[in-house]
Amino acid sequence: MATIERDGAPWLTIDCGNEGLSHYLAQYGEAPRALFITHTHLDHVAGFERLFVSSYFDETRRGRVRLYVPAALVPLLHQRVGDYPNPLAEGGANFWDAFQVIPVGASFWHDGVRLEVFATRHHWPETSFGLRLQGSVVWTGDTRPIPEQLAKYANAGELVAHDCALHGNPSHSGIDDLEREYPAELLSRCVLYHYASHEEGEALAARGHRVAKADDVIGLADPSAPRAQP
Repeated sequence: MATIERDGAPWLTIDCGNEGLSHYLAQYGEAPRALFITHTHLDHVAGFERLFVSSYFDETRRGRVRLYVPAALVPLLHQRVGDYPNPLAEGGANFWDAFQVIPVGASFWHDGVRLEVFATRHHWPETSFGLRLQGSVVWTGDTRPIPEQLAKYANAGELVAHDCALHGNPSHSGIDDLEREYPAELLSRCVLYHYASHEEGEALAARGHRVAKADDVIGLADPSAPRAQP
């Protein structure tokens, strides 16, 4: 999980893992109010039952927590977290009553700002997506190298938060993959995450790369993304 802040307050959260949600609650003191979902592996969506409870039983939040979900992921997310006959033992509730689910395509508007969505390479086609706030940040989500996508979606100087471990596999990037596939200028803008251990992070840093750590707060450039007209 990660959260884009605006003026020091949470603006848009990426994914809803169980441990990540615990960190979020400790950081901000309340559950997220707007989320983008990259894919539906459980380490990225296992916090949804807790998020349902905190949202459904709070009348100020019920039906108002925005979930921006790439359209191809909607059935997968429902199968993973929403398709239980009675989310409450007493009945009378649908899982999605707690949320405002917004299926999205190539882009969507959040709080008057346009964000872009692009497919990544993680396990199976059309099951994993990245997010771009133009001019500010690109979040790859879990992915193999995607040079053709980043040539298009990270072409405005954005910081790129990129999946990377010391050694790659069929679903995740390794540092040798990124050093082979990406130009030096792009690598210089990457912040690496999703590595396996503190020691792996140190090894990545020793190769000259910027490495994200839990609870890091990273300054971003002001976005150049289109804004809604008042």
